[in-house]
Amino acid sequence: MLGLLEKTTARLVNTFDSKVREGQQQLEKLLGGSGVMDAAKLSTLTQMSDAYRAMAQDLLLNPLRFASAELDLARKQAALGAYTYGRLTGQETKQVAPAEPDDRRFNAEEWHKQLPFDVLHQLYLINSQAFLSWVENMEGVPSKSRDQMLFYARQLTSALSPSNFLLTNPEVLKITWEQKGMNLVDGGRQFIDDFRQNPSLFNVGMTDRSAFEVGVNLATTPGKVVFQNDLIQLIQYTAATESVSKRPLLIVPPWINKFYILDLSARNSFIQWLVNQGQTVFVVSWRNPGPDMRDKSWDDYMVEGALAAMDAVTAATDEEQMNLLGYCIGGTLLASTLAWLKKKGRNPVVSATYLTSILDFSDPGSIGVFINEHSIRGIERMLEQKGYLDGRAMAFTFNLLRENELFWSFWTNNYLKGKKPAAFDLLYWNTDGTNLPAKMHSFYLREMYLNNRLVEPDSLTMAGETINLSEIDVPSFFLSARQDHIAKWKTTYKGALVHGGDVRFVLSGSGHIAGVINPPYKEKYGYWTNNTLSKDADEWLENAEQHPGSWWPHWLEWLQDYSGDSVAARVPGDGKLAVIEDAPGSYVRVKAAEAAAKRAS
Repeated sequence: MLGLLEKTTARLVNTFDSKVREGQQQLEKLLGGSGVMDAAKLSTLTQMSDAYRAMAQDLLLNPLRFASAELDLARKQAALGAYTYGRLTGQETKQVAPAEPDDRRFNAEEWHKQLPFDVLHQLYLINSQAFLSWVENMEGVPSKSRDQMLFYARQLTSALSPSNFLLTNPEVLKITWEQKGMNLVDGGRQFIDDFRQNPSLFNVGMTDRSAFEVGVNLATTPGKVVFQNDLIQLIQYTAATESVSKRPLLIVPPWINKFYILDLSARNSFIQWLVNQGQTVFVVSWRNPGPDMRDKSWDDYMVEGALAAMDAVTAATDEEQMNLLGYCIGGTLLASTLAWLKKKGRNPVVSATYLTSILDFSDPGSIGVFINEHSIRGIERMLEQKGYLDGRAMAFTFNLLRENELFWSFWTNNYLKGKKPAAFDLLYWNTDGTNLPAKMHSFYLREMYLNNRLVEPDSLTMAGETINLSEIDVPSFFLSARQDHIAKWKTTYKGALVHGGDVRFVLSGSGHIAGVINPPYKEKYGYWTNNTLSKDADEWLENAEQHPGSWWPHWLEWLQDYSGDSVAARVPGDGKLAVIEDAPGSYVRVKAAEAAAKRAS
């Protein structure tokens, strides 16, 4: 009997597998050949169908586990039935499936006051939680594959939430009745406007775009562009104090986003705060690339970016040595550059600061669901075709890592409730995307994310030199964020262990952005310090001391040891570099779509 069951199950699995593969081949012929769907989208769709196929196979191969899950689900549904009866008869009852504290989809009183919607949203939560739990507990599945399956299972359950549809959302129904349907008219207009903004890459509107303008109410710290090449503009900020630290500070921000995350409103600006503390601050503003920059490589980002900026800082200030700070991928480039400089026997850097930067990519965080050979091949086919990765597509991908908060909440608010999104500087910056050159991005994904070669001594060659991070001997400060889902703090901790020299590691509260952009006046989040760098991250945290407020003053105190004596305030343009234009410059104003329109010569 058992043998017959195994044979029958195997036959069902093979049949199912062949049908899925046949469907994928037809989809490739239909969409891939017609140009309707590019290689990256097709790869994602294929990857998603593979995940669902694996779930179905597990269901067929493990009927007892599925039956046990079904029994547990039935018990919860029976409990919901008892809850419903209790409410109908006027009894005090406790919810069977309350939403998680950070799940705001069902916070409104209409979801709880009206019995049909109370039952509906609890039934949804029971079923979705059961499905996700079943996927999470699948046996014999590698952790990376399970994470990928969980991601796609979560996308499915989130999309099917009753909060996303007109007839199953009591908040929307109430608004529709009160406004006589005008909310749907307004929502339709907003949908059309968002679609026109990105016709081929639809992204839901997250903020009132008309409320912000770079250089007017964003990126307003006074300064001048004093250097530029094909890849960067270099901004030198105007001193706010009569004297400044002798050694200048060069900031290498990420090029996955624009630099003004560090210079939003004046009160929240990290750059303005640094200037107010008597630092001579320079920041790299990366060019927004299109197909004309398809051949820009990681080497170019180091030579024409970090190294060119360092030479320009020396020319502007006549200082041979400086402090460097890298944020996110800017920190990854910073480490590459320092290792390269060490091979060359050059020492223009006296300290290095890494903000939420990954050096060891063994656990890349939530983005890891897209890091596999199959997915990267699809991205590379698209890169070869276009010459760049569209920043709008990348923004959509990152939003799906927190889909309910960063996609579906705006979907419901904008298009069903008909409300305009609020004017929020951080979300405006988040939607002001940047493209990525084909050659550089392929190298970054394959050699760092997929193969994790940056931490292997002398495994990568950059600008003619092999790279060994353990040879770096400048003092370094690593700042990570405890709730960071992009650069997980334990992963960045591994990078700190690989880095040579005197290493200080500090852990901030909150996530990838708020954990960094945390001005002292807010007195939020707090941070942890431990001067002993243990081999284990958990051991480090267990023995760390917690402090209230912002990490900024703590870091500045560390930086002072490498800043040198005070000198008279420097004026942009007074050195060997002439002023080109006012900050924030012209490169930062270029939109992703505008850059994409440029053709390779």
